[in-house]
Amino acid sequence: MELSVATIKELRERTSAGIMDCKRALEESGGDLDRAEEILAKQGIASAVKKASRSTEEGIVESYIHSGGRIGVLLEVNCETDFVARTDDFKELAHDIAMQVAAMSPSYVDGGEVPEGEDADSPETVLMQQPFIKDPTKSIQDLVNEGIGKLGENIRVRRFTRFSLGE
Repeated sequence: MELSVATIKELRERTSAGIMDCKRALEESGGDLDRAEEILAKQGIASAVKKASRSTEEGIVESYIHSGGRIGVLLEVNCETDFVARTDDFKELAHDIAMQVAAMSPSYVDGGEVPEGEDADSPETVLMQQPFIKDPTKSIQDLVNEGIGKLGENIRVRRFTRFSLGE
Protein backbone atom coordinates (compact mmCIF):
# COMPACT_ATOMS: atom_id res chain seq x y z
CA MET A 1 0.00 0.00 0.00
CA GLU A 2 1.31 3.42 -1.00
CA LEU A 3 0.84 6.09 1.66
CA SER A 4 0.90 9.75 0.74
CA VAL A 5 3.08 12.20 2.61
CA ALA A 6 -0.03 14.32 3.24
CA THR A 7 -1.76 11.42 5.03
CA ILE A 8 1.27 10.76 7.22
CA LYS A 9 1.56 14.50 7.93
CA GLU A 10 -2.13 14.72 8.90
CA LEU A 11 -1.80 11.82 11.34
CA ARG A 12 1.35 13.38 12.79
CA GLU A 13 -0.48 16.68 13.32
CA ARG A 14 -3.37 14.87 15.03
CA THR A 15 -1.19 12.81 17.36
CA SER A 16 2.29 14.43 17.51
CA ALA A 17 3.72 10.92 17.10
CA GLY A 18 6.94 10.33 15.19
CA ILE A 19 6.87 10.08 11.41
CA MET A 20 7.87 6.41 11.32
CA ASP A 21 5.32 5.57 14.03
CA CYS A 22 2.63 7.31 11.97
CA LYS A 23 3.69 5.46 8.84
CA ARG A 24 3.63 2.05 10.61
CA ALA A 25 0.21 2.78 12.16
CA LEU A 26 -1.21 3.80 8.79
CA GLU A 27 0.19 0.67 7.16
CA GLU A 28 -1.30 -1.47 9.92
CA SER A 29 -4.69 0.26 9.61
CA GLY A 30 -4.82 0.08 5.82
CA GLY A 31 -4.71 3.86 5.49
CA ASP A 32 -7.62 4.54 7.90
CA LEU A 33 -6.67 7.68 9.87
CA ASP A 34 -9.04 7.08 12.77
CA ARG A 35 -7.90 3.49 13.24
CA ALA A 36 -4.25 4.56 12.94
CA GLU A 37 -4.88 7.16 15.67
CA GLU A 38 -6.30 4.40 17.91
CA ILE A 39 -3.25 2.22 17.22
CA LEU A 40 -0.93 5.08 18.20
CA ALA A 41 -2.94 5.72 21.37
CA LYS A 42 -2.58 2.07 22.38
CA GLN A 43 1.15 2.23 21.66
CA GLY A 44 1.36 5.36 23.82
CA ILE A 45 -0.27 3.50 26.70
CA ALA A 46 2.10 0.58 26.19
CA SER A 47 5.10 2.90 26.18
CA ALA A 48 3.78 4.61 29.34
CA VAL A 49 3.70 1.25 31.12
CA LYS A 50 7.29 0.50 30.02
CA LYS A 51 8.53 3.88 31.22
CA ALA A 52 6.65 3.92 34.54
CA SER A 53 9.61 2.60 36.52
CA ARG A 54 11.99 5.30 35.29
CA SER A 55 13.07 8.02 37.72
CA THR A 56 11.45 11.45 37.39
CA GLU A 57 13.76 14.00 39.02
CA GLU A 58 13.27 16.99 36.70
CA GLY A 59 10.14 18.93 35.81
CA ILE A 60 8.38 22.20 36.55
CA VAL A 61 6.18 23.88 39.09
CA GLU A 62 3.20 25.32 37.23
CA SER A 63 1.02 28.06 38.65
CA TYR A 64 -2.49 28.85 37.52
CA ILE A 65 -4.64 31.73 38.73
CA HIS A 66 -8.25 31.58 37.59
CA SER A 67 -9.76 34.78 36.19
CA GLY A 68 -10.83 37.07 38.96
CA GLY A 69 -7.98 35.91 41.18
CA ARG A 70 -10.20 33.91 43.56
CA ILE A 71 -8.73 30.45 42.83
CA GLY A 72 -5.08 29.52 42.39
CA VAL A 73 -3.11 26.31 41.95
CA LEU A 74 0.53 25.33 42.36
CA LEU A 75 1.32 22.01 40.69
CA GLU A 76 4.54 19.97 40.46
CA VAL A 77 4.89 17.78 37.37
CA ASN A 78 8.03 15.68 36.99
CA CYS A 79 9.80 14.14 34.00
CA GLU A 80 13.17 12.49 33.38
CA THR A 81 15.19 15.34 31.85
CA ASP A 82 15.29 19.12 32.02
CA PHE A 83 15.27 19.16 28.21
CA VAL A 84 11.73 17.74 28.13
CA ALA A 85 10.66 19.96 31.05
CA ARG A 86 11.42 23.02 28.90
CA THR A 87 9.34 21.91 25.90
CA ASP A 88 6.09 23.62 25.02
CA ASP A 89 4.22 20.27 25.05
CA PHE A 90 5.29 19.55 28.63
CA LYS A 91 4.43 23.09 29.76
CA GLU A 92 1.02 22.83 28.09
CA LEU A 93 0.36 19.49 29.83
CA ALA A 94 1.25 21.01 33.21
CA HIS A 95 -0.97 24.03 32.52
CA ASP A 96 -3.92 21.84 31.53
CA ILE A 97 -3.57 19.76 34.70
CA ALA A 98 -3.32 22.91 36.85
CA MET A 99 -6.56 24.18 35.26
CA GLN A 100 -8.15 20.80 36.01
CA VAL A 101 -7.18 21.12 39.70
CA ALA A 102 -8.60 24.64 39.83
CA ALA A 103 -11.87 23.59 38.21
CA MET A 104 -12.50 20.22 39.88
CA SER A 105 -10.82 20.61 43.30
CA PRO A 106 -9.50 17.05 43.77
CA SER A 107 -8.04 16.06 47.14
CA TYR A 108 -5.44 13.49 46.02
CA VAL A 109 -3.18 12.92 43.02
CA ASP A 110 -3.87 9.19 42.71
CA GLY A 111 -5.66 6.34 44.48
CA GLY A 112 -2.54 5.35 46.44
CA GLU A 113 -2.75 8.54 48.52
CA VAL A 114 -6.34 8.03 49.65
CA PRO A 115 -6.53 7.15 53.37
CA GLU A 116 -7.98 3.79 54.31
CA GLY A 117 -11.74 3.99 54.71
CA GLU A 118 -12.27 6.63 51.99
CA ASP A 119 -13.41 5.73 48.48
CA ALA A 120 -10.21 5.43 46.40
CA ASP A 121 -12.18 4.99 43.17
CA SER A 122 -13.93 8.34 43.40
CA PRO A 123 -13.18 10.64 40.46
CA GLU A 124 -14.35 13.58 42.57
CA THR A 125 -11.40 13.23 44.95
CA VAL A 126 -8.69 11.57 42.81
CA LEU A 127 -7.12 13.80 40.14
CA MET A 128 -5.79 11.04 37.86
CA GLN A 129 -9.25 9.46 37.57
CA GLN A 130 -11.13 12.65 36.75
CA PRO A 131 -12.48 13.28 33.25
CA PHE A 132 -10.39 15.98 31.56
CA ILE A 133 -12.33 19.28 31.51
CA LYS A 134 -11.34 20.05 27.91
CA ASP A 135 -12.20 16.55 26.64
CA PRO A 136 -14.41 14.46 28.97
CA THR A 137 -13.76 11.32 26.92
CA LYS A 138 -10.23 11.25 28.42
CA SER A 139 -9.16 10.95 32.03
CA ILE A 140 -6.21 12.90 33.41
CA GLN A 141 -4.28 9.60 33.45
CA ASP A 142 -4.99 9.26 29.71
CA LEU A 143 -3.74 12.81 29.19
CA VAL A 144 -0.50 12.04 31.06
CA ASN A 145 -0.08 8.77 29.10
CA GLU A 146 -0.44 10.70 25.84
CA GLY A 147 2.25 13.07 27.06
CA ILE A 148 4.51 10.12 27.85
CA GLY A 149 3.97 8.73 24.35
CA LYS A 150 4.49 12.10 22.70
CA LEU A 151 7.56 13.19 24.71
CA GLY A 152 9.17 9.77 25.15
CA GLU A 153 9.78 10.10 28.89
CA ASN A 154 8.07 9.07 32.09
CA ILE A 155 5.87 11.88 33.45
CA ARG A 156 4.41 12.03 36.92
CA VAL A 157 2.12 14.48 38.67
CA ARG A 158 3.82 14.67 42.05
CA ARG A 159 1.70 17.09 44.11
CA PHE A 160 -0.55 20.11 44.01
CA THR A 161 -2.04 22.76 46.25
CA ARG A 162 -5.26 24.57 45.49
CA PHE A 163 -6.07 27.91 47.04
CA SER A 164 -9.54 29.43 47.09
CA LEU A 165 -10.67 32.60 48.80
CA GLY A 166 -12.94 31.90 51.74
CA GLU A 167 -11.98 28.22 52.15
